Amino acid sequence: MEPFVSDLHPNPGWANAEKINNIESSGKVSYEKAGRHCILEIYECDQAKLNDEAFVRTTITSSVKMAGATLINLITHSFKPQGVTGLALLAESHISIHTWPEIGYAAIDVFTCGNHTMPESACEFFSKEFAAKKCSLKSIVRDIPTECNTLSRDP
Repeated sequence: MEPFVSDLHPNPGWANAEKINNIESSGKVSYEKAGRHCILEIYECDQAKLNDEAFVRTTITSSVKMAGATLINLITHSFKPQGVTGLALLAESHISIHTWPEIGYAAIDVFTCGNHTMPESACEFFSKEFAAKKCSLKSIVRDIPTECNTLSRDP
């Protein structure tokens, strides 16, 4: 599979990472945003779609585009009698999905680094594509101490 290179956001580096706070924590540690980690749970989904490995692969690939990310590799596995697991390795981090078609449920993680990505857009896309009637989304800002950024990093 050829890597997908996003034409929306060509720079996945941390060069322009925005400062999100200056919290003092047991010393003089300030933080910068490393990325956002979205934890999505979708319920009452189309069971046939949740069990269709090809559909899951296509949906993951499209969700990468929706997030403005860069796909490096994609691996999926179909379980017997049911269920699919998929993992997309991104230049910006990863997307994973685990499905339980028998109960219409999927657990999805979308973790992207850089201030150009839109993991929430990928989550909205997953929810729509699997025809989820209910969903739960938790979005976590992943921080790195500025002390860890002493070295210059170019994408």
